[in-house]
Amino acid sequence: MATATTSDSTAPVVEASARYVRIAPRKVRVVADQIRGMDVEDALSQLEFSPRGASLPVLKLVRSAAANAENNFDLDPEDMKIVRISVDEGPTMRRFRPRARGRATRIEKRSCHIKIALIPIPDRD
Repeated sequence: MATATTSDSTAPVVEASARYVRIAPRKVRVVADQIRGMDVEDALSQLEFSPRGASLPVLKLVRSAAANAENNFDLDPEDMKIVRISVDEGPTMRRFRPRARGRATRIEKRSCHIKIALIPIPDRD
């Protein structure tokens, strides 16, 4: 999903989202906190070399938002900054694992929704 709105300084805000990502939101928030406020170039290099598994869907989402800025709004993705990234909880799939003596324990397979917003850096020309 790509949308652009204008903020107070008439700079377009380019947004992208990934829904129903099958990683727990707690794990994705650790990665999101690392790149919040970074330039797109710095965030991409940070995510490419991150050992966390949650960095892959976030990396794909940052690339998608940069592509939205370039193709839909004629902005240079190298001159963009991550102004907002949020990770919300998605639906949880519940499964049961059989245990000893006829019992069962619940397994919760969590998912999340990730939203990102980019704005152009005003200093660069």
